[in-house]
Amino acid sequence: MPRRSNPHLQYVTVHGHRRAYVRKGSGPVVLLLHGLGCDHTTWNPVIDSLARTHTVIAPDLLGHGASDKPRADYSVGGYANGMRDLLTLLGIDSATVVGHSFGGGVAMQFAYQYPERTERLILVGSGGLGPEVTPAIRAITTPGFQQLMGVLSLPGLRHLATASMRVLAASGVTQLRDLDEVAAIYDSFKDPDTRAAIRHVVRAVVDWRGQIVTMADRAYLTEAMPMCVVWGADDLVIPVDHASNARALAPTARVEVVPNAGHFPHKDHPERFVKIVRDFIRSTEPSRYDRDRWRDLLEEGAPLVPAYGGAGDAPVAPLHAVRRAAGA
Repeated sequence: MPRRSNPHLQYVTVHGHRRAYVRKGSGPVVLLLHGLGCDHTTWNPVIDSLARTHTVIAPDLLGHGASDKPRADYSVGGYANGMRDLLTLLGIDSATVVGHSFGGGVAMQFAYQYPERTERLILVGSGGLGPEVTPAIRAITTPGFQQLMGVLSLPGLRHLATASMRVLAASGVTQLRDLDEVAAIYDSFKDPDTRAAIRHVVRAVVDWRGQIVTMADRAYLTEAMPMCVVWGADDLVIPVDHASNARALAPTARVEVVPNAGHFPHKDHPERFVKIVRDFIRSTEPSRYDRDRWRDLLEEGAPLVPAYGGAGDAPVAPLHAVRRAAGA
């Protein structure tokens, strides 16, 4: 069945474009950023529970869900700017930022651009920690994607395909558990503006070889900010090995690998996910931006080693460090 919107959905206009978001609860703010092709409803299994102790803000990123889908800036930096402006309009100075998949890349960029507004960083099956990504996402960058999806999203084909995906997702086969979310993304492609927006998003961060945007060159800055990384052990979209990359790139990060979970651990095991988030927030002090400390970190930098993309040099953890962190 298609996604059901949250009854708490609200709207605000930023730079002439309507942004949809859910705001629920009270207390310290948690900003939930969804992944590519998803919307705020991906967080429905955890919003109510988190809202018992926190103010939860779950937006539809521009080009997704009920937000507008203009011809606009769909870069990671552009999304970070949009989240800053949304929080400003909502009267929120700072938040613990939680990002899933592509939203994890936005969360990292937000923390980098606005450290004074980021209390903690929680990355869930996040992009930006290695080049590998499912071929299905790389395919979106190909020249014929828009035209092909225009045909595949015609009512008959779309209904048959999405119904089949949902049946397979409910089959209990581990490798198929995420197909219900894939079906919702596929169903959203019936809208040409959505297809165009998603293609712009993907082309900004992925090429035919995989992910091209990385946090590796700036990971050392997380020394000044609490960071938690959550991954599904059976993730088929972005490999769980990237959790080990995160541990190597940011040794102070807390890493949680959730057994029997795919690319959406917050949906597969919502109670455990909420416990991880609450425990992490409870056990860490919010980051306080110190310009002198930030400057010191920038001056110290990180050692130069070959970048994972294979072109040029960038401050990236060496492979032996990644393997050591993974226990290999």
